[in-house]
Amino acid sequence: MNENTLKDLWKSYNEKLELSLSYGRKNAEDITQMKVQNFISSMKPVKIFTILVGLLWVGILGTAVTNLFIHAFSEANHFFLFSAAIQVTLTAIALVIYIYQLVLIYQVDISEPILETQEKLIKLKSSSLLVARILLLQLPVWTTFYWNDSMLANGNIFLLITQGKVTLTFTFVAVWLFFNIKIENKDKKWFRFLFGASEWQPVISSMNLINQMGEFKNG
Repeated sequence: MNENTLKDLWKSYNEKLELSLSYGRKNAEDITQMKVQNFISSMKPVKIFTILVGLLWVGILGTAVTNLFIHAFSEANHFFLFSAAIQVTLTAIALVIYIYQLVLIYQVDISEPILETQEKLIKLKSSSLLVARILLLQLPVWTTFYWNDSMLANGNIFLLITQGKVTLTFTFVAVWLFFNIKIENKDKKWFRFLFGASEWQPVISSMNLINQMGEFKNG
């Protein structure tokens, strides 16, 4: 076997190897894209259900609170009224963010450039943190809506102190979580407990896959 024949064989082998690697790279990209799409799609039912329940809740309670403010403010229990108003307002803000997230989810197109997909996933991640921070600010009002003037004027001092401690504790927890729910704490136990698989993990998994695909292409 002469030198030219060996060179031709070597060239043919390299071409076949490059073709095989190209097919393997394409298959890996296709599989990654399918996984990302499945992760993102798994979030849709939860978001849609949450939005529907939120619309119903805000519609019913918001209407009731508005009517009390307009027609029976002087007779109403002001503790309940303002607690409910705060709760409805925060829920309405969270609802807007959930709708924004659903729009983002439907806009994610794995066939578009990786940077564009990464940008949408980052927005999903940051909005998930924001909506959790807003909803957790509701914690204190769940301990005050049942207060009334009679309870404060005639209540047992021990029960009043206990109630005050509970409200202050919930307020502290709500404020602490508001300032500490951030991506830097994602590996802490309390963070993983708060963000279940349906709310958080699909976004993180999708981002990891997209990042791996980008590294694979660059490599």
